[in-house]
Amino acid sequence: MTATLEPDPAQGQVVITRFHCGDLARLLLVLMLHIRVKRDVRRHASGFLGIKLLVEWRQRTVWSISLWRDLDSVYSMGAVSRHVAASRVPAKLGVSTSCDIFCHVGEWTRVMFGGAERRSGPGSRTGE
Repeated sequence: MTATLEPDPAQGQVVITRFHCGDLARLLLVLMLHIRVKRDVRRHASGFLGIKLLVEWRQRTVWSISLWRDLDSVYSMGAVSRHVAASRVPAKLGVSTSCDIFCHVGEWTRVMFGGAERRSGPGSRTGE
């Protein structure tokens, strides 16, 4: 019997954005934008938990992986004026971007193996 997995937007979100820059100069500009914007996001976006940038130097690609408390937190980025302005820059530079948002769907053993739901771990609000 396969367990039904239902997304739970209140249990956390992972946002992965890919910036294919094409050349080193544009890659460095994208990195500088992220460094400059990160401080404002930490201050003004509710529910922002952290970000990790990964760089594929040979492919001239930057991956931004951010963690958010819930889906409403992701929408709070619209209130960060520096991020709104910076989000327009990659297209002007000719940098292609794509983004995916991943929603919590359950505890890992349930997702991987169809086991019974447990209420402990990172997604648990009770800490049981």
